[in-house]
Amino acid sequence: MEHILENHETTKVEGFYGEMYLLDETNGMVAIIGKFGIGSPVATTLLEELIAFGVRKFISIGTAGTLQKDIKIGSLMVCEKAIRDEGTSYHYLKHSKYAYASKEMTNKIQKSLERFKQKYFLGTSWTIDAPYRETVAEVKQYQKEGVATVEMEASALFAVAQYRNVELGAIFTISDSLAELQWKPKFHLKKTKKGLEILYRVAIDVLLNH
Repeated sequence: MEHILENHETTKVEGFYGEMYLLDETNGMVAIIGKFGIGSPVATTLLEELIAFGVRKFISIGTAGTLQKDIKIGSLMVCEKAIRDEGTSYHYLKHSKYAYASKEMTNKIQKSLERFKQKYFLGTSWTIDAPYRETVAEVKQYQKEGVATVEMEASALFAVAQYRNVELGAIFTISDSLAELQWKPKFHLKKTKKGLEILYRVAIDVLLNH
C-alpha cells in the first residue's frame, strides 16, 4: 500500500476500515484497500461491505510464506484453493477442507500474467487464524500434501465470494519461508517489493480490461 501511494496517483475515500483509495489511472473504476490489519474477520467485513455497495469483482493481492523449499522469495503464486484453518468461512459454507477461488477470475489472472510474460505457479494455500501457531507437525503434513503457501485470509475471502456470488481471485508474492521449519522473514527484500508491483499491475489489467 505504501508503495502504491508513493508511486501512483490516488483519491482517498473515507468510511472503511483501514484506508481506501480510488486509483486515478483507472479513472476511479478500481479501488485499493489496505492498512486494515491482518486476518479473515476484518478482510471479510470489508468484502461484505463492498459487495453491499455493488462491487462484483475482487482480487486479493499480498504476501504469503512458502512451505516448500523449491519456492523462492519473490515468486508469484495464483491461489486456486485454500485450506480452511480459520473460523470465518464456516459461517458461510458447509464444512470442507478447501475453499476455492472463482474459476473465471483465476483464469483471467493467469492469462494476464502470461501476457506480461511473468513466471508464476498455480497452487494451494493454507489459511490460518493464528499468526504464530503454524506448528512443525502441520507444516510437515502440508509439505507432504504439496501445499505451497501459508497466509491468513484467502479461504475466508473465497467462501464469502462463493456465498455472495461474486468473482474473487488471489495472487501472492512469496515474502517469507517456513520450508526449513524455522521462520525466515524476507518482507523487505527488493524481490518481494518487485513481486507486489507486478501483482498490482496484473490486478489492474484484469479488473479493467477482462
